Amino acid sequence: MNSSKSTKNAFRYFKENAMKVVFLAAGIGTVLLLFLICVFLFKEAFHFFSVYSILDFLTGTEWKPANSPELFGLLPLLVGSALVTVGAIAIALPVGILTAVYVAELAGPKTAGIIKPAVELLAGIPSIVLGFFGLVILVPLIQNLFSLTTGQTALTGSIILSFMALPTIISISEDAISAVPDSLRQGSFALGSTHWQTIYKVVLPAAISGISASVILGIGRAVGETMAVLMVTGNMAIIPWPDPYLSSVRTMTATIALEMGEVAKGTEHYYALFAVGVVLFVMTFVINLIADAVKRKYRFEV
Repeated sequence: MNSSKSTKNAFRYFKENAMKVVFLAAGIGTVLLLFLICVFLFKEAFHFFSVYSILDFLTGTEWKPANSPELFGLLPLLVGSALVTVGAIAIALPVGILTAVYVAELAGPKTAGIIKPAVELLAGIPSIVLGFFGLVILVPLIQNLFSLTTGQTALTGSIILSFMALPTIISISEDAISAVPDSLRQGSFALGSTHWQTIYKVVLPAAISGISASVILGIGRAVGETMAVLMVTGNMAIIPWPDPYLSSVRTMTATIALEMGEVAKGTEHYYALFAVGVVLFVMTFVINLIADAVKRKYRFEV
């Protein structure tokens, strides 16, 4: 009897240690993979910056790799990416947070049971399908609405990206709001606050960490999107002025997707695309740092 029990304990101990090794290997493998990607990306970009000034690259206003001499000014691509991202978040943020508040605080179980699966279904739509929808439906609509020569504009890209950022913002914000302890709500009611005052002054401030994380992840989704933006923004590598949102733009991700398949390996143009990738990497890294700082700050206060 004791022998059988000791055998079971030994087997359980072996399984626990084996799983620890598996999880450790998975964690180390993930970090190592990220490290190798960074090394490869920065190594390739270094070739470009060894012959092309970083300042000229970041502040240049023309991206013309077919020119003689070649011009690799990142500013038009940076402005295009910023326009569609800011526009997408400006649309998705209020809609997403209001939807999350409604689902978590106001909707009945049946209504919430309809809205939440619909949001998850929206998250599952491939970006190429949303891009096709934008190209066929939204582009002509924007063109006719504003009497433009083309509806492939930064505004069209912003609207499409807002659809892609909404599921992230709604889902994470709703989870954060639902996780607020009921004792805070009951305490607010006991002090005479209305339901709306409780939501605005108690629940949302308490859930601000999760809400801010949802916004950061939404921004990350918008910054990194390629195909949908490529299909609806017109892909003009120019600084749009005087109507930035009604002009065609090109994003950094779309530039890499458009040009990497055709560029000759080892050329200056080839390495310039890796330099664009480095800028995207740094932007994502900074966004994550900001997200962590916001989460720590508000977690401490709450």
